[in-house]
Amino acid sequence: MEFWLDLNEEQNDLREWVHGFAESVIRPGASEWDEREETPWPILQEAAKIGLYGFEFLINTWSDSSGLSLPVVNEELFWGDAGIGMALSGTSLAVAAIYGSGTPEQMVEWVPQCFGDEADPKVGAFCSTEPEAGSDVSAMRTRAVYDEASDEWVLNGQKAYATNGGIANVHVVTASVEPSLGSRGQAAFVVPPGTPGLAASRKLRKLGLRASHTADVFLDDVRVPGPCLLGGKEALDARLARAREGKRASGQASMRTFELSRPAVGAQALGIARAAYEYALEYAQTRVQFGRPIVDNQAIAFALADMRTEIDAARLLVWRAAWMGRNDRPFSAGEGSMSKLKAGEVAVAVTEKAVQILGGAGYLRDHPVERMFRDAKIYTIFEGTSEIQRLVISRAITGRQIR
Repeated sequence: MEFWLDLNEEQNDLREWVHGFAESVIRPGASEWDEREETPWPILQEAAKIGLYGFEFLINTWSDSSGLSLPVVNEELFWGDAGIGMALSGTSLAVAAIYGSGTPEQMVEWVPQCFGDEADPKVGAFCSTEPEAGSDVSAMRTRAVYDEASDEWVLNGQKAYATNGGIANVHVVTASVEPSLGSRGQAAFVVPPGTPGLAASRKLRKLGLRASHTADVFLDDVRVPGPCLLGGKEALDARLARAREGKRASGQASMRTFELSRPAVGAQALGIARAAYEYALEYAQTRVQFGRPIVDNQAIAFALADMRTEIDAARLLVWRAAWMGRNDRPFSAGEGSMSKLKAGEVAVAVTEKAVQILGGAGYLRDHPVERMFRDAKIYTIFEGTSEIQRLVISRAITGRQIR
């Protein structure tokens, strides 16, 4: 049996294609869109026109049986810029939720509507986090009540920090159907475009990822048709019955989504880290102090060596988790969480070192490492904090309910 770590020709072509788009389209506008703090719709449309944003592109990358195409794409997009990268990839969370919990018919109906088309690109939103339910998913207060007479679900509650919240064509909302069961009594629902009762706050002002839209979402008697329950009512009723009997659950809506997305999120963090490392390396080779380039100083050279080593180590964890997820290998040691934990913390450490290597220049907006440093921090927070990732891993390797 052969073993190799090279990407194949198709994957290399994909990486070069996406890298070219990141270099020629994303990077030139990165600073502007960061300053404007607006969704870069023209760049989304350009990506849709060339086939880089849309349902077909997602299907083609997902069809890679190695699982590596999606992380490769994410790394290159976020190498271009994290804010614009998130504007392009934020829809994938809603898609992951539909894929993770929905039926084939629901996937065919709703995933294309998350993207729109090249003439009129759209975005999707996954709404899970709440003001009182971030890491503690079981504390979710949003409620879903079934109206049997009309075959509709009525949703009420508030969601926080939703990527594309309010501007999305399709919102996927998690809600508690049976609160007494905690996280096991939750389900995910599609809120179709234009549904009355869904509203959002103004765009939240963030430390980083400023080109990506983030808002709180409010649900006030939002009525969605019965078929908008992902997975269907029969499957939900069976799952709730098992939960009432105390039987082990296979998972719940929010966690399934995050499990599917963690390697891709780790790849995003890798892209930021790699961009900062490359910029710092080039700067160190041209910045002269005391009559020689600063890279000739062991302190700088060793810092760069550590940065590159950590990036490569994180990438191996991301690729392993992506392969395992695509090939239905169980994350028996929390491998998905390992990949996101390592990549997120590497992104923060590497971008901080990049700022340090540039010195005072690194603190100025004239150099992109300042923006990269701001963008990186969220990767130890969203989609499961570093502490939650360690909790998942520790529970997996010990078999104990660590708290």
